[in-house]
Amino acid sequence: MSHSRAFDIIVLGGGAAGLFCAAVAGKRGKHVVVLERAERIGKKILISGGGRCNFTNLHCTPENYFSENPHFAKSALARYTPADFVALVEKHGIAYHEKALGQLFCDGSATQIVEMFEAECRAANVRVVANVEIRSVQGSDPFVVRAESAEYRAPVLVVATGGLSIPKIGATSLGYRLARQFGHHIIPTRPALVPLLFGDSERKLYGELAGVSTEVIASSGSHQFREKMLFTHRGLSGPAILQVSSYWQEDQAISLDLAPGHDVTRAFRDSSTRNLEVARKTLQSFLPNRLAEAWLETHKPGSFTNPSLEMLEQQLHSWRITPVGTEGYAKAEVTAGGVDTRELSSKTMESQRVPGLFFIGEVVDVTGQLGGFNFQWAWASAVAAASAL
Repeated sequence: MSHSRAFDIIVLGGGAAGLFCAAVAGKRGKHVVVLERAERIGKKILISGGGRCNFTNLHCTPENYFSENPHFAKSALARYTPADFVALVEKHGIAYHEKALGQLFCDGSATQIVEMFEAECRAANVRVVANVEIRSVQGSDPFVVRAESAEYRAPVLVVATGGLSIPKIGATSLGYRLARQFGHHIIPTRPALVPLLFGDSERKLYGELAGVSTEVIASSGSHQFREKMLFTHRGLSGPAILQVSSYWQEDQAISLDLAPGHDVTRAFRDSSTRNLEVARKTLQSFLPNRLAEAWLETHKPGSFTNPSLEMLEQQLHSWRITPVGTEGYAKAEVTAGGVDTRELSSKTMESQRVPGLFFIGEVVDVTGQLGGFNFQWAWASAVAAASAL
C-alpha cells in the first residue's frame, strides 16, 4: 500500500529550473519535495556546454528569446539577471570563464553546478527523490501526485519537466500532458538548436567534408548569426547552424556566407595568371582546404573572366541550401514551443486557469538562443515562481 506524504510544494523535475525553484522556495521556509524521473538529478546540466555547463550569458536580453508571446519573458528576466546567478556561483567558490559572446562556463566541470544545487537544496531542507515514475496527478487543492510506492500531496504543484530534447537522458512529454489535463493549450513543439540535414544531392557533393569547420554568417529570414559551422556526414551543424535552426521552417532555404567580410577572388581577378591551380590556392587562403576543393569542383567557373569570377565571389557569400529536415529531438539542445504563456502570469509563472499550478523552464513556450540563454530562462522563471509561493 502506498503511503501519503504532505508538503507545501511539489516540484516535478530535478533539472535546472526545478532544483533552483525548490532551493529558493525551501529557503523561504516552505516544505518542498522534488520528484525526478531519472536515476539522478541535473542530467541535462551535466552534459551541457561539452560537460562544462554554459550556465548563463552576460549579454542576456529579451531579444535572445523567441515565443508566440514575445513580451512574456521580459518580467522574469529583468528581475533575476545573469549577475544574480554569477553571485551564487561565486558564493559556492566555482571558478568560471567567459568564452566568446558573453558565454560563461565552469573552469572545471558541470558537476559543480549540480553539486551547488544539491548543497542549496540540503541547506533549505528540500527533499529530493530520484527514480520516481509518476503514475498520475490529480488536483487541485491539494494536488495529489501518485508514484509507484508513494503518494505526495501539496496545495502547490510546480511543473519543471523540461522539453522533448535528448530522450536518452530521460526527456518525456509529461509536462505537456499535465498542462493539457489542466486545460492549458500547447504551442506546437519542435526541435530547436539542432543540426540540419542535407538533401540527397548536397549530401553527395558535401557529405565527404564531415569534420570540416569554418566561420560563416548563417541567415534564416531576418535572423543572422556569425559563428562557426561544421560539416557532418548528414548535413550541417556547429553554433551558426544551431542558432539558425531555431528560426528555420520546413521547405525554407537558409543562406550561408562562407567568407564573411572577405573579397576572396580579388587577388585572382588582379592576377595575369588565371588557371585552376591559382583559383584553388586563392580559395584555400580563405577557406579550409577540403572545402575550397569541393567548392571549386561544384562551382567551377567555365572561364576565368572577371564576370565569372564575380559570379564565383557572389556564390561564396550567398550559398543557399534548403535543408530537408533536422536531426530531431535526439540531437536538439532544446524544445521550442510548449505551454502557451498567454495562460500564465508573467510575474509568477502561475496558471491563470488553476490556482497553485506553476510552469517553469523549458516546458514553457520561451526558447533562448544558443549560449547560456536557456539556462538563464530556467533560473529566472524558477525565481519568479519561488518568490510567489
